[in-house]
Amino acid sequence: MKGKKKEEYREDIRDLVIANAGKIFSRFGFKKTTMDEIAQAARKGKSSIYYYFTSKEEIFEAVVEREASQLRASLAAAISESKTPQEKLNNYIIARMKGFKKLVNFYDAVKNDYLTYMPFVEKLKEEFDTTEAKTIEEFLKEGVSKKAFKIEDTKLVAISLITVLKGLEMPLFINNEDVNIEQSLQDLMNIIFFGIIKR
Repeated sequence: MKGKKKEEYREDIRDLVIANAGKIFSRFGFKKTTMDEIAQAARKGKSSIYYYFTSKEEIFEAVVEREASQLRASLAAAISESKTPQEKLNNYIIARMKGFKKLVNFYDAVKNDYLTYMPFVEKLKEEFDTTEAKTIEEFLKEGVSKKAFKIEDTKLVAISLITVLKGLEMPLFINNEDVNIEQSLQDLMNIIFFGIIKR
């Protein structure tokens, strides 16, 4: 009797699993999502899922890496469409926050400590934080060189801006789902650029 024919590896099926797993993770979170739910969402047998991925953690990593690529692309596009340092900073921050709102699994990975036991999560967090700090500081330095910003310590201001953004994530994403993120961020940017003192 002939043995069962080995399943043929197909990139489109792997992509299908990642796409559907992303939806399930977004809805239930990593901990509560099961392989059975992922298989059902992808309309594949669980054995087929294990042919492409060895574990739920590996699927989650693939989902987060895909969302990280999407975020990087949207941030790069926002920067490329900007002409001045002010526009770069403004558009970067809006794209960042809107990206976090949309890319739930990436946000979950970089913000929730309970996932740090996965090696890729710790690396992802470190890379994102480092890149973001450098990117924002570059905008500020460009603004100073073009006499658009008056800043003594660009590194300190970059850290301060990132701290403010992190503080806004909870009220913007969790406490009020109907909030207009772009308008709220635009109000913030007006304060950053123009201050709160009446002139």
